[in-house]
Amino acid sequence: MQRKAKRLKSWANYPNFPQIEHAIYWRENIFNTIHQLKTSVYTTLPFGNGRSYGDSCLATSDQVLSMRLLDRFIDADWRTGIICAEAGITLNEILKLAIPHGWFLPVTPGTKFATLGGAVANDVHGKNHHVRGSFGCYVRRFGLVRSDRGRLDIAPGDTDGLFSATIGGLGLTGIIDWVELQLIPIKSSLMDVVNIRFDSLDEFFALSRELDGQHEYAVAWIDCAARGSSAGRGIYMVGDHAPEGGLAYDDKPKLSVPLVPPISAINSVSLRVFNHFYYNATKPGRHPRRVGYEPYFYPLDRILHWNRIYGPKGFQQYQCVIPESAGGAAIGDMLDAIAVAHSGSFLAVLKRFGDVASPGLLSFPEAGTTLALDFPEHGNATAKLFANLDAIVRAAGGRIYPAKDAHMGGEFFRACYPQWTQLEALRDPALCSRLWKRVTQA
Repeated sequence: MQRKAKRLKSWANYPNFPQIEHAIYWRENIFNTIHQLKTSVYTTLPFGNGRSYGDSCLATSDQVLSMRLLDRFIDADWRTGIICAEAGITLNEILKLAIPHGWFLPVTPGTKFATLGGAVANDVHGKNHHVRGSFGCYVRRFGLVRSDRGRLDIAPGDTDGLFSATIGGLGLTGIIDWVELQLIPIKSSLMDVVNIRFDSLDEFFALSRELDGQHEYAVAWIDCAARGSSAGRGIYMVGDHAPEGGLAYDDKPKLSVPLVPPISAINSVSLRVFNHFYYNATKPGRHPRRVGYEPYFYPLDRILHWNRIYGPKGFQQYQCVIPESAGGAAIGDMLDAIAVAHSGSFLAVLKRFGDVASPGLLSFPEAGTTLALDFPEHGNATAKLFANLDAIVRAAGGRIYPAKDAHMGGEFFRACYPQWTQLEALRDPALCSRLWKRVTQA
């Protein structure tokens, strides 16, 4: 029995272009469904679990192929940690099966509710980029269904470049229907974590230089509302998989935001109050502790539908990477601009990328410092702030993450990602997103 079609949105609820769902139940149905939509609405796009923030997951036709029901394991070798699964399976569903066998995702983003296909299409990164690079480094091969070539089996070294174009290719080179992935071994699902409070950006960079190389994972929360002598303060958190403690999958009940409030719950007052108490909850010094994997990797996943707190207008995320040569000064300038604008988010993430190259043609990470924050959508005020941030990023030679973007101009995008022409040459003619139209045709 088929379910009733739903209207789908991006996670940030901005921009507001609800997508009409065409659910895919079986891999064998993908090719025919693409052609049906190509005939009626010209273009479509794969849509996973709706965890992309901007308009990279929104089709220009507003008609998408919903991949979420393709959530089956195809094969799993627990001796080697190599799994093969359909593209609609979530990272959480992979963890549920893999952890008890002693395996973990080699790279994980800040949500476990992204799909496997989405992780490939956005070449997601995690807290261990300095050690392991991006998600695409662990993709062994995948299936791709194209409207003009049918079903393909793609592996590294393919002659036409579809492997590198698809990793980080924003779902434009074809419909990923399955992925073969290499996991990493763990002895415990617990994490050994050390939290260190820092009082300035200089102190963050000093901690990062000292400790990043000693730990598998490293990330910092930064107080984006702090000004004056408190500017640049935050909490640096390094972690490693514990050597003992059991292999338990975390299935604890979650809290949930039941409805969308009439206005955003995120404002300058609530932001300052939360950040003050969060910062001061960690005392000076180095504080080791052992915690479950979920609070370390997925703090926001513990609250279902947390995106609703931003109200009916939604929010935008701004994530950039600044090269090493300009990192400290540019990040400081960005934080100043954000503080002056009285905007920002509770979970402002700061971390340093390493120099492990991704196989993806348009992959976002490069050696440097990345900053990511969520901003309530306030129309012209948000646009003005983003224009200021863009100017700082451009002057520093940095770039913005397309998977999180809903504002970047075409000239900026094309300067940041000059390989876009190669992706355009390999784009499936039946697939186009609102982001791609915005950044390549304007």
